[in-house]
Amino acid sequence: MTDQLLAPYRVRAFNTAHDSENKIHDDATARRFGFGGGLVPGVDVYGYMSHLPVTRWGRAWLERGTAECRFFKPVYDGDEVTVTARESGGGIEIAVESRCEVCASGRADLPETPPQAPAPGAFGNVPQRPERPPADEASLAAETWLGLDPYPVTPEMAARYLADSHESATIYRDEGLLHPRDILRACNFVISRNVVLGPWIHTGSKIQLLAAARVGDRLSARARVTANYEHKGHRFVDVDALVLANETPVARIVHTAIYRPRQVAAA
Repeated sequence: MTDQLLAPYRVRAFNTAHDSENKIHDDATARRFGFGGGLVPGVDVYGYMSHLPVTRWGRAWLERGTAECRFFKPVYDGDEVTVTARESGGGIEIAVESRCEVCASGRADLPETPPQAPAPGAFGNVPQRPERPPADEASLAAETWLGLDPYPVTPEMAARYLADSHESATIYRDEGLLHPRDILRACNFVISRNVVLGPWIHTGSKIQLLAAARVGDRLSARARVTANYEHKGHRFVDVDALVLANETPVARIVHTAIYRPRQVAAA
């Protein structure tokens, strides 16, 4: 099946974060930054991408699969999104197109052997900051540990996302499993709930799934800032995060975000 084209997945994009604290998802703010409107969150674009590996491998991918996603063009609310995948080297190469442009790309694989989950004790177990300092080179300094206090993903929250995303895979409803988008979103929270951010942009992630999480589980995260750097005028942060469901590791994720876009720095 090497290099065989898989059936495309088409979905109508929905901006789940229009009213969030991150105003890059707000139409007026995003337009001031040069975009056509509020950006659909990267975690939701990853959610669209994840449909194809779940179709390809089913629950096994949710339990031990890997994924990589890179976002480089915006996806807007109401746009038709087409996700395509091509078999390559035992995995699948994934592309996301909207408005006749490739907006995101990535890859998914299913290792034959389940990965060894990191011991939670290997990740600094610090509480979520009770007061958030501004996001800067000090509050997000390399080797800083960040914590995300446990929060439940309720049946109502899970059902709302499946409806908003128009997810057609039935495995989540049939087996009561959390969507992989909800796992990745914990990495956004481990940053945004520890520092005060202006408009900011998730640019990519590398994901190793370790176990399937269930609706109703309490998610938390432990993350180490691995880098804080400037590139093309933007200020980036990289974190290495362990996401847990009821204290059981369910994913290890390398997460990258622009926490201070150059438009903010120039203002």
